[in-house]
Amino acid sequence: MKRVNLILPLLWIVFTGYAQSSWIRVNQVGYLEDDVKVGETESIPFRIGNDVYYDITGDDSFPEIETVMRDGLLGCNPGYLSAQAKQPKKVAGDIVRSDSSKKQLSLVFTGHEYADGARKIQKVLKKNNIKGTFFLTGDFYRKYPAIARDIQKDGHYLGPHSDKHLLYADWKNRDSTLISRTDFEKDLNDNYQAMEEIGLKIESPRYFMPPYEWYNQEISNWAEAMGVQIVNFTPGTTSNADYTTPDMKNYLSSETIYNNILAYEEKNGLNGFLLLIHIGTDPKRTDKLYDRLEDLIKELKKRGYELKEISRLLKI
Repeated sequence: MKRVNLILPLLWIVFTGYAQSSWIRVNQVGYLEDDVKVGETESIPFRIGNDVYYDITGDDSFPEIETVMRDGLLGCNPGYLSAQAKQPKKVAGDIVRSDSSKKQLSLVFTGHEYADGARKIQKVLKKNNIKGTFFLTGDFYRKYPAIARDIQKDGHYLGPHSDKHLLYADWKNRDSTLISRTDFEKDLNDNYQAMEEIGLKIESPRYFMPPYEWYNQEISNWAEAMGVQIVNFTPGTTSNADYTTPDMKNYLSSETIYNNILAYEEKNGLNGFLLLIHIGTDPKRTDKLYDRLEDLIKELKKRGYELKEISRLLKI
């Protein structure tokens, strides 16, 4: 992480009475990495032009952004920020959130090895008249072709998740790409080919959720050159931890995750969220989050949310 002087914006927050605003703006001399740790919470930045905003308290609530600094001066422009709230939130070229001014979100399901929740998820979505978003690997499409065809037949969005579920970037040094451009293009094209070989229509726009939900700007650039927009889940709810098993240190029960989602919604809202759930998990995890899917959908609808598939949510 490169050094940054946060004294001026922090003093401004204190002296002007905006301590409740958890976001600060850092311009080109600020943080240049993709994530910063705030306590135990991973804070994802977003950009407005050359400016980068970081959540200094860790709640990652987009609507709380209240300050804009221009030409080294501090000011306030609520109208400008309101307009920016309607734009997709990006991290390293990847869309992680849609319009945060509207109570709408997308249920996003990813899969590679396992499909134990597929039929139940289909049934619940159909019963509640909801179109979901599915990003599946080439291995998944080859192993479960009937499931994939039925998902698309029901009107859900189907996209790639890497042909072989490769790790594209180093876990500790995200800027370090672990795959060549040629191998990346082959991996993504093979994923699309696997879809076509089982009779699936390639959806448009072309969205792609990277394997492990981990990528960097270089990967985003390569995908863009192929006419593909990378998307990722919106952080904060811990829904992506539904793959963990009891033997893992980071294991979270489905009850805990379910409660975390609703608690996050109460505090910050889920406007524009891409809410990730796995279509199947390791048999060692008998406590499946997809078993709570119907309860979750009913509660979100009760709270006024409209659930859309990704192409309708983003509309870009």
